[in-house]
Amino acid sequence: MLGKKKGFTIIELLVVMTVIAILVGLALPRFKGMQDEGNIAKAKGELRTLQAAVESYYIHNNNAYPATGASALQTALASAVPSIINYVPTDPFSSSNADYGYVLGGTNSKFYVIYSAGPGGNGSATIASNAVSETNGSSCIYVSNAGQDSQP
Repeated sequence: MLGKKKGFTIIELLVVMTVIAILVGLALPRFKGMQDEGNIAKAKGELRTLQAAVESYYIHNNNAYPATGASALQTALASAVPSIINYVPTDPFSSSNADYGYVLGGTNSKFYVIYSAGPGGNGSATIASNAVSETNGSSCIYVSNAGQDSQP
């Protein structure tokens, strides 16, 4: 009498692979949400650091903020004395690895907003009537000296 072969049938293997595929399918959306939460926390922390650097620049440069634009901010903060940061980090939500946005405006250019594109990837902000105005939806994450900071 021949012994029964040990092993799995093709049907058993397909059932196991199907169960694994279903579990992976359920888990992936949760990881995406966790990644967004991590990037939001990262952006908020980096924006606070940039805000401290801009305020330090203002104090040490005759009460003047850096000119508008990410490249102007990069140049000003990299050469600032005392140095708080060496470079403006890239926005974790930017699809093109761009720096955080920076806009100067309001009465006598005394207000600024530093912003991230946010989880939607297309958020931006400006200064209008001495207050921050989000221009592309409400997914923008920002810090400013013109009122409340965003809290997404």
